[in-house]
Amino acid sequence: MNVRRLIPTAALASATVLGLTALTACSTSAADDKDGKLDVVASFYPMQYLAEQIGGDHVSVTTLTEPGQEPHDLDVSARQRGELEDSDVALYLKGLQPAVDDAIDQSGIKTKVDAASLTSMEKHGNEVGGHADEHEEEGHEGHGHGHSHEGADPHIWLDPVKYAEVAEGVGKALEKADPDHAKTYEKNTAALVKKLGGLNKSFEDGLKNTDSKVFITTHAAFGYLAERYGLTEEAISGLDPEGEPSAKRVKDLQKMAKADGVTTVFYETLVSDRTAKTLAEDTGLKTDVLDPIEGITDDSKGKDYVQVMESNLKALRKALGAK
Repeated sequence: MNVRRLIPTAALASATVLGLTALTACSTSAADDKDGKLDVVASFYPMQYLAEQIGGDHVSVTTLTEPGQEPHDLDVSARQRGELEDSDVALYLKGLQPAVDDAIDQSGIKTKVDAASLTSMEKHGNEVGGHADEHEEEGHEGHGHGHSHEGADPHIWLDPVKYAEVAEGVGKALEKADPDHAKTYEKNTAALVKKLGGLNKSFEDGLKNTDSKVFITTHAAFGYLAERYGLTEEAISGLDPEGEPSAKRVKDLQKMAKADGVTTVFYETLVSDRTAKTLAEDTGLKTDVLDPIEGITDDSKGKDYVQVMESNLKALRKALGAK
């Protein structure tokens, strides 16, 4: 289990709207440097999107994770540490990228916004139990939910409702860091929250009536999304996208797929599709992409968060037999 993907329990203690870990800001505007813009460093794409949407023309946003780069194993370079020192705001998701956490903790940046503190976190991604265990042979039932993992699922941005909660907290942090443009940040935050509300409604309506409620993914990135819309995610390898499933896990998934009318095994854009395609071939299923939006790739070039989520909804509706 790649525990680097998990957020330590201690990081989840504060879920209040402005539980901004180590948030300090000068009473005067931070956007007083050479270009008059607030310099924001985002840890990876979902944080970058929030900063750009809320900050608009008043912020200059850079991201530590390059397009197409797998974010979890990111090493922060000396150049990037320098960028952090020169920035006004760091926007990150504590626990997702350990190297980023260390770099931000060690930096002298004034405003540090931890997205994990802006919404409630939950545990998902059990690779040794879950729904597939219900289809085990006689004599091996009763394992139910399997074993729990320490920490929590970091993929809060894949639930539009939770992502909107984070957006509200980010907006308030930018208002405090740059009070001269607070009204603009407030207006942009409201517009983004409304947009995410529309996305949530699309998912609610689009997944309400389906032939199946179960889908298989390579790793458990979609636990929040599944819980929000009454679905069941079965991950081949739990929260670790590069983990290898056991023979028993593969067998359980094959039985579950047949019993629940599963048609598709989903893989993602930033890791190998080999495991998903092998399971699909052995089980007679199709494969398709369900993008966890950890970074924008060549395949998703020109798209933003909302557009990729709409593509995910389309793929889920097709796989689940939506009416």
